[in-house]
Amino acid sequence: MAHSHNITHRDVMASLPPDVLAHLKLLSDGPGLLHLAGHLALLALTGTAVLLAPNPLLLVLAMLVHGIVLVFLFTLEHECIHGTAFRTSWLNTVCADVAGFLLLMPPRYFRYFHFAHHRHTQDPDNDPELAEPRPYDLKSYAWYLSGIPYWRANLTAVFTNAVGRTLPNFVVGAARGVVTEARVYIALWLVLLLASLAFGWTWPLTLWIIPALLGQPFLRAFLLAEHAACPAVSNMLENSRTTIAGRLVRFLSWNMSFHAAHHAIPTVPFHRTQELTYLIAQHLKVTSLSYVAAHREIRAAWTKDLEDLEPSL
Repeated sequence: MAHSHNITHRDVMASLPPDVLAHLKLLSDGPGLLHLAGHLALLALTGTAVLLAPNPLLLVLAMLVHGIVLVFLFTLEHECIHGTAFRTSWLNTVCADVAGFLLLMPPRYFRYFHFAHHRHTQDPDNDPELAEPRPYDLKSYAWYLSGIPYWRANLTAVFTNAVGRTLPNFVVGAARGVVTEARVYIALWLVLLLASLAFGWTWPLTLWIIPALLGQPFLRAFLLAEHAACPAVSNMLENSRTTIAGRLVRFLSWNMSFHAAHHAIPTVPFHRTQELTYLIAQHLKVTSLSYVAAHREIRAAWTKDLEDLEPSL
């Protein structure tokens, strides 16, 4: 079937038979627990490699690999704040809390931020993901991929939320949970810092902080592909990219590479987004054959944007 520019994600959802939709949205603990066990086993393996590294070069390499596995816990947190990683709600809460603490991404705050992103995807005035401009040249690209803007924004959010006076406009309703969460984070950081100084602990640096800093650029590269160089329209089949990824990337990212399907129906759990993608494949407007290809397309869009800005002769 030919692509139709008039078909939106709402049309596609409406066209799916109710029993198919019900099947796609069915929540379950099994797939999530199995996936979590795999992710934690991989984390234990890479963490062991860090502890047993025989020389500085292999130590850095082990910390890099460990860091990549660690930072991709973000995709677990993402799934948990949607309430779709597990059917049992406390499992979603606990996993989001642990992953959020490790990645400086408080889940209660992140839920408000992310749901605003879903409501206003690619809307420059209301999508909080666009508060910081996306890369538009090689310098801003390198800066974005470094992860420094991510850590700066998240640390700033935790400390401003802890004060509780200047919460962003996307935090609606009872914001007490966001304020308490930020204060708990700061208290836990202080306890960990004091304990590390008192007991001479180095593991928070070698197993957590340095690996997270080293791994973050890989997560930034993954996340940039979700919407960069996609049209600024409300149609989720057009404003989100589906990237064909290998098994390891799909595993680490909890299937978030099927991103247009996730945006089309966010209540579909991670283990069914591939199935949904196959059902709506003919209507997807932005697809890339790999993450390398996606980044090539993103960089090519800068040139096109510059050409569009140049006054015609």
